[in-house]
Amino acid sequence: MKDASTHLKVPAEERGICLGPDGAVAYVTRVIRMIQGRWKLPILFRLYADPSMRALQLLRDIPGISQKMLTQHLRELEKDCLVERIDYNESPPRVDYRLSRWGRELMPVLIEARRFAAAHPAEPTR
Repeated sequence: MKDASTHLKVPAEERGICLGPDGAVAYVTRVIRMIQGRWKLPILFRLYADPSMRALQLLRDIPGISQKMLTQHLRELEKDCLVERIDYNESPPRVDYRLSRWGRELMPVLIEARRFAAAHPAEPTR
């Protein structure tokens, strides 16, 4: 019975990162909050494909998104430091968006999550 206990399979030095207010749950929840929203992942993946894009091009490339939702999600992603807004202070206004350093660091995690989801059926067989 002692060998079947799953908590014993996690090495003692790694258990601490899973527990407490500063544990894994708090950090993962924070990341999920940063990317939750119907359009945030499509925006991030689109910006990953091109180094810099204008909002109008994002609007064209992401089917179904409205100008209002694009603006809202870009502002939230910028607030969370995942996207950078580059304002060229020109007339007419010219603004580009690109992934920030943190956004680029997050992309391999999201790509791995995509691989995981592709390898696991949505309706698991029991």
